[in-house]
Amino acid sequence: MSSALGAGAMRRLRESLDEQLSALGEPPFEGDDESAVAACVEAVLRAEEPLRAAVKAAVRGSLAVLAARAPGHSLEVRVPPHGAVQAVEGPRHTRGTPPGVVETDPLTWLRLAVGRLSWEEAVSKHEVRAGGARSDLSVHLPLWRAAPPDGADGTARH
Repeated sequence: MSSALGAGAMRRLRESLDEQLSALGEPPFEGDDESAVAACVEAVLRAEEPLRAAVKAAVRGSLAVLAARAPGHSLEVRVPPHGAVQAVEGPRHTRGTPPGVVETDPLTWLRLAVGRLSWEEAVSKHEVRAGGARSDLSVHLPLWRAAPPDGADGTARH
């Protein structure tokens, strides 16, 4: 995970996560880096009004996890205004728009990342715009399972 998200970005993510947890009345997070990204996503999704810094950190962190798990340059995943990554093996592009583009809003992306929303449902409801080569992310999502209602650890990858 350290190669997917630099030390400064990880520090900012953990700070944002702890601020969001504090706003939710919860204690600071003490787990490992990848679990911190998943915890940040979950904390944002639990908040009635998520903190902007936490949303930004959760989006950037989860995009970094996607890029690390599905390395490549054939698909650009855009989550404006917080981030974009190139991912998925395939033909490399060097200029202009990549052969495949996926774009969605931050909260939709975070729900996809933890499996609260399926890829198929998001596409059919037009919550995700996906086009071009290798733009179907269903094989890569969710990055983690959503935390179950009983509070058990939901960060395991499916």
